Amino acid sequence: MKKYLAVLGKCPLFYGIKEDELLRMLGCLGAKTEFFDKKYTVFAEGARAKYIGIVLSGSVQITQVDFYGNRSILSVIGAGQVFAEAFACAEVEEMPVSVVANEPSEIMLLECAHVLHTCGNHCAFHRQLIFNLMKDLATKTITFHKKIDITSKRTTREKLMAYLMHEAKRAGSNSFDIPFDRQELADYLEVERSGLSAEIGKLQKEGVLESRKKHFTLL
Repeated sequence: MKKYLAVLGKCPLFYGIKEDELLRMLGCLGAKTEFFDKKYTVFAEGARAKYIGIVLSGSVQITQVDFYGNRSILSVIGAGQVFAEAFACAEVEEMPVSVVANEPSEIMLLECAHVLHTCGNHCAFHRQLIFNLMKDLATKTITFHKKIDITSKRTTREKLMAYLMHEAKRAGSNSFDIPFDRQELADYLEVERSGLSAEIGKLQKEGVLESRKKHFTLL
């Protein structure tokens, strides 16, 4: 587990926990690591929520597919970030989303029951872990509201511009990269890819933005 300490040190779940304590904690939590190839399903929709996942390398997408097979990307989780914690803490019998490897990825899995309930060793740092988990859940709620704000816009143009302005603000620059290709961006915005591509083309002609693959510049 020592080789993962650098990335785990940046994980919000372990803020304020020293390296030597973290190594002991991972043992108490029964942490295990698994490797997933690109497009491999880490957690499937409909499965029981039992584990909290941490991305050690690579990234995963949180996706949802409706009755007609239309995919919506809810979020992208990168190295050092946590996923599925809300469902695991709620002990839902069926996951309402899938978690899919966005690229070859190493994932650490923690059984949620071990996180929520202190072990027989009465580890002093377990209280900090639970505090961090609550803070992470609150942060994810704010992020979810951001997506609602974007996808609630009426037109493809409004959704696209709302998303790009959020990303520009996050990057602190009018020139930035996004984590999606065109199809993935359409799935995230919940619009048709053809309409999205057409709208990007119009905005470029109007001098509103410049775009090349995943790179955008707001003019």
